[in-house]
Amino acid sequence: MAEAVVGVLVSKLGAALAKEAATYGASLLCKEASALKGLFGEIHKAKGELESMKAYLRESEKFKDTNETTGIFVKKVRELAFRIEDVVDEFSYKLEDGKHGGFVAKMTKRIKHVKSWHHLAVELRYINTELEEATKRRDRYVIPEMQRQDGSGDHRAKPNYQTSCFAREEDIVGIEYYADELQRWLLADLKERSNIITTIWGMGGVGKTTLADHVYNTVKVKFDVAAWVTVSKSYQVEDLLIKIAREFGISTVDGSNMEMRTVVEVIRNHLEGKKYILVLDDVWEQDVWINNVMPVFPTNCTGRFVLTSRVYEVASLATNECSIQLKPLPDKSSYKLFCKLAFWNNGEKTCPLELRDLAAKFLQKCEGLPIAIACIGRLLSCKPPTYSAWENVYEELELQSCKSAIPGVDTILKVSFEDLPYELKNCFLYCAIFPEDYELKRKRLIRHWITAGFITGKENKTLEQVAEGYLSELVNRSLLQVTRKNVFEQVKCCRMHDVIRCVALDKAENECFGKVYGSSGTFSVDGTRRISILSKNIEPLSQSCTTHLRAILAFTSDVNVYLLRRILASSRLLSTLDLQGTHIKMLPNEVFGLFNLRFLGLRYTRIEILPDAAGRLQNLEVLDACGTAQLSSLEDVRRLTHNIKALRQVNGIKVPRSIRRLNRLHALQNVKASLETLHDIAALTELRTFAVSDVKSEHSLNLSSAIMNMSHLAHLSVAASIEHEVLPMGGLACLPKDLYKLELTGPLDKAEVAQVFSSWSHLKNLTVLNLRYSRLDKDSFSSLVELRGLCSLGLSWAYDGKKVCFPKQSFPRLRILKILDAPQLYEVEIEEGALESLVQIVFSKCPEMKLLPPGIKYHYIYSYERY
Repeated sequence: MAEAVVGVLVSKLGAALAKEAATYGASLLCKEASALKGLFGEIHKAKGELESMKAYLRESEKFKDTNETTGIFVKKVRELAFRIEDVVDEFSYKLEDGKHGGFVAKMTKRIKHVKSWHHLAVELRYINTELEEATKRRDRYVIPEMQRQDGSGDHRAKPNYQTSCFAREEDIVGIEYYADELQRWLLADLKERSNIITTIWGMGGVGKTTLADHVYNTVKVKFDVAAWVTVSKSYQVEDLLIKIAREFGISTVDGSNMEMRTVVEVIRNHLEGKKYILVLDDVWEQDVWINNVMPVFPTNCTGRFVLTSRVYEVASLATNECSIQLKPLPDKSSYKLFCKLAFWNNGEKTCPLELRDLAAKFLQKCEGLPIAIACIGRLLSCKPPTYSAWENVYEELELQSCKSAIPGVDTILKVSFEDLPYELKNCFLYCAIFPEDYELKRKRLIRHWITAGFITGKENKTLEQVAEGYLSELVNRSLLQVTRKNVFEQVKCCRMHDVIRCVALDKAENECFGKVYGSSGTFSVDGTRRISILSKNIEPLSQSCTTHLRAILAFTSDVNVYLLRRILASSRLLSTLDLQGTHIKMLPNEVFGLFNLRFLGLRYTRIEILPDAAGRLQNLEVLDACGTAQLSSLEDVRRLTHNIKALRQVNGIKVPRSIRRLNRLHALQNVKASLETLHDIAALTELRTFAVSDVKSEHSLNLSSAIMNMSHLAHLSVAASIEHEVLPMGGLACLPKDLYKLELTGPLDKAEVAQVFSSWSHLKNLTVLNLRYSRLDKDSFSSLVELRGLCSLGLSWAYDGKKVCFPKQSFPRLRILKILDAPQLYEVEIEEGALESLVQIVFSKCPEMKLLPPGIKYHYIYSYERY
């Protein structure tokens, strides 16, 4: 993990050094220039040392848990890296602070900061010296494991759970169908000379090896020769081929005296004309198969291969989709497996009535993960089957919290974490500080990663694209579970399995990455960089030293503003403050002194106005105020009329004129429109996401000017001020070419609809369009046909006609169509050749609907709700 910290820090040091030329380009006082020169020199030195050290740290991570000297060194490097980050952030803070105020104020600050530059340079010099001393101290001691590096064998500590991987008949619970399916694939057409590759993939501990072992032992008698080889991450080609040869019963292979060419020839000759099966267990990359194993095997034989992996990329090697993804067991199967293991010496293998409540609690901790169920079941099988004995075990697990909460499981899951590239380690641990069972939304998560500095640009990709790639990688490595996908089959929401979260959270705390504050007891920040608040009582937290904090995320509705002010006052280097869902009505003034703030989350809060001081947050990249000042409870909604048409669009948040200074913003949501605000927002040319409400006809020109300046805009949402206010279509005629999602709330001017829709036809990336209260009729709807790139179209209170027609060849890429609240809609006509890509069509609250195209219920995923 230290290399992940260092990797982010190296990027930050590079950014600090980028300011060097700009700083010296300004008019500097003699003493100021001298002091800054010394500071920049130390920054250069630290960056060079850490860049050289990063590769070493990647390797040393493998030994820090088994070699005390290495562990001490890695911990020291992480601590020094945090101290360097503090110095660099303090430097940036003071450098920016010197730019504010009048001439006299600026000169006074600059003279005052000369001492600060000297102090920071001295502090950084001390740190660099400590870094050098730590390296020398490490070199004075021999670490045999790291010196050899001869590539023989797996350098990782061997887990002590190997015997638990051997399948027994009683372990095959909940995966019987997959066992039958795999067996069918392996035994199909054995008389034909063909090679078939089957794969089993899923998160660590989900039962891949158990399934493969069970089927392998069942079918291997049908083959002339059979071999089972565990690959591991740090495999060597020579060792792997020798293992395969020996498992196939080739006794003449001697790795010390034979060239690889000879080994390959011996294997081929041995398999010639035979039926064989090979299981490669725990494969981590495609290259193992494509370049190192597959070329060895003859093509004129009958070969069957089974690959198990935690990685989707490996699973994709399967022949003809002969791939199985194992997921956590459902409740019924979990309980059955638990009873078989906990009561293995009981003839009936059933749980006594008085222990069932405790059994349910244990299973809740396991959340369907077979290895966790197995560990707990076998642990309890050694205890007397009494309530007191089981309760003692449960209380012990509760006390241990996430620190190896289920003995034996963390060893398995930590392997997945250790294999992550350093760029992904930070992103993965960040997911753990969200609450248990929390649904992680893609956009929110990506914005957090970017503003935390975890994402760096690659080739021609945007930061968002790189971050989305990282998210997909975590999913494909079975470290995150997808809960929802969007129309493009992208991850929309995901979650972290509770057992994986336990291991990750333990890692995050040990590495000072982040902590979860969830109780009213004593709490110490202990130098951690991120805090997740789950309790409304933050008194203990407000008494802790939070000077090192970089992120605060609140997941409780009630936050004491007075205590929050105390925390923020000592956290001046904070870069993330996410108060989503809190009932806070006004931001403390201390927020506007957070120069380092990149992410300010106010979604679903009760804040209505941002003061002019918000303009001081010039490093702010995300201001998320979506859904602010909403109705406070469902009861408030019920008091209103049942007719949804009477509900007004939620008012936006009022932003100050100083918003124009925040020219680094990438996301700005739920802004209350005004002529001045739209004029100022035109300066925010880096926006990717922009949502504005309370729009009126008079705003047309300013809205158009603002949007035209947002050349990177991908998601735009525009809402009228009231139900009867017509949206200014003229302000939406020229949209940025990269726009992919457009949401309009409010009536559309039918006289302008055709022309405006036509102007959007050049938007090749526009794939999602949602219209609400648009009042389209048959003629105006027909203008939408020109948007041939749409993949999702949603109409809510947007269609007033009695008939809607989809002509031939219309919407060729549309996959999802939703028409909601169309009170007059009587007939839907879909001509032959229209909607060729449609997979889902939804009609809801269409009381007059009578005529649907023939077969519509059978060709699509169809939903119809009349009332």
